Amino acid sequence: MERISSLLSSLRTLETGTLDQEYNMVRSQTSLLKRDLSLTTEAGALKENMKKNRYKDILPYDQSRVVLSLLTSDSDYINASFIQGATSDCRYIACQGPLGSTLTDFWRMIWENNVKVIVMACREIEMGKKKCECYWSPLHQSASFGPFTVCNQEKLHPDEDVVVRALKVSFQQDSRSVTQYQFLSWPDHDVPFEASGVLDLLERVRESRGADTSPLLVHCSAGCGRTGVICALDYIHDLLVNEHSDFSIMQIVKEIRRQRPSAVQTKEQYRFIFTAAAAMLERELLCCNTSEVKTHNGSRGERKRPTPSSKRQQIAMNDTYAVVNKPKHPPSDPASSAVDTPRFSRTPPPSHHYDNDPSRASAAPVYSAVKPRAKPHGSPLSATPLYDMPANHRLGDSGEHHLSPAGGLSLTDDDYEDFCPSAPDASGRGSPGGIGFNCRIQKPRGPRDPPADWRDELV
Repeated sequence: MERISSLLSSLRTLETGTLDQEYNMVRSQTSLLKRDLSLTTEAGALKENMKKNRYKDILPYDQSRVVLSLLTSDSDYINASFIQGATSDCRYIACQGPLGSTLTDFWRMIWENNVKVIVMACREIEMGKKKCECYWSPLHQSASFGPFTVCNQEKLHPDEDVVVRALKVSFQQDSRSVTQYQFLSWPDHDVPFEASGVLDLLERVRESRGADTSPLLVHCSAGCGRTGVICALDYIHDLLVNEHSDFSIMQIVKEIRRQRPSAVQTKEQYRFIFTAAAAMLERELLCCNTSEVKTHNGSRGERKRPTPSSKRQQIAMNDTYAVVNKPKHPPSDPASSAVDTPRFSRTPPPSHHYDNDPSRASAAPVYSAVKPRAKPHGSPLSATPLYDMPANHRLGDSGEHHLSPAGGLSLTDDDYEDFCPSAPDASGRGSPGGIGFNCRIQKPRGPRDPPADWRDELV
């Protein structure tokens, strides 16, 4: 527990500039490692295999690529790599999102390696581009992919971030169950706003796998950026579970990149691993403290983790939630207004309608989560680089895969004007709101009162 606290403190003290320098070192050292270990990509570069690659410069290393052996095709190639986990019985398969021409190969790989769980870290279409071919069937229907038949038996939405599909795969006379977890809240060209969604996903995946030692299949679009982050976080979790708290995230990322090219593609993704690792350590400390309290009270000292749904309620209050369609009507039960409440109670007035009231669930409110904007530091922020390899990618001199920023103009904080209280003008007639408008209304000028002697004559 002391080691976890120490590691957590060290993660919190790391600055963005330090992490960016570390990531630059990871990139340069990966290039040297590729040369020193003579890592090659000859199989993926073959003419007959080039059409099986979603991106032409993301090719698996020959030394760690998944080799297909089922005799359903004349080729053993698929753009996928084995990644060794934290323990000898833990492995990952990092794979690109299948193409229409590689759907059969995708299921060949799953069947041959007895994959039980799939983590899909992307949507089928992002930013108007096809990122992954749909390799499952509609709900309660079956679809054939070569000699394989896939039936979608169940589809669940445990929360707004995840879709869970229970798939039944049949080949010849045999059938197997495969569970797919699709993470929806990893925005294209960015990283998740909070780490809890990814950590909850991984906990669900571990609960689903149990003691199974077959490889965990992880894929996004290229099988590098988001895929590498998920593998790294699960790797770190296994180290903590096995009480190996003395580890280097930088070394973990380097080891993953040695087996899958360009894994963890951007500085933002590298920083996100540290953010998520810190949140993971906080959860570990919470579990340790709960275990100690139970043991002290004489109950069983089991480290029972809170469920993902309960942890999702522990949302940081730095978000701003705007009610979009809040209905303005009194509650249907007038008797509730007769309930006496303390004068200084935080309970809202009973005559007011709140969208998060379970009894008003039928109102179907819509909430919009607004991310607080960071203040600019000296110069405008540049556009966020793409980590899903777009069509306009370029290959750098060091052999690393550089990603070009999105086209078009990018809005930064400097493009917005903040309305804040300002000093009144010299005349002192500025509006109380401080926006700068002169809200003082002058007395209209009309005809003056007639002289007194006129009024006497008129009377």
